[in-house]
Amino acid sequence: RGKFAAIISKAESSPREIVRNYRLVATVINAEPVDPVVIRDPDDDEVIACAVASRSEVIVSGDNDLLDLKRYKNIRILTATELLSELNLQ
Repeated sequence: RGKFAAIISKAESSPREIVRNYRLVATVINAEPVDPVVIRDPDDDEVIACAVASRSEVIVSGDNDLLDLKRYKNIRILTATELLSELNLQ
């Protein structure tokens, strides 16, 4: 995405390098679909399904449809700023 170009450039990185680094720490999740949750944007249900399948405690997102939920079952949905604040990293 264009909005990330300046951030990537400032970090003296490239999209390819970032993806390669994520692949080192990422885990592929084969998630079962969940019943519809995000009516305005059904694609967001895939994020929720992955969080459920991976037994995540938190979804970190900038997506307003997800953030409006605040929580799905026992999974909290926070912005990056909220999570960093909780972790005392900001």
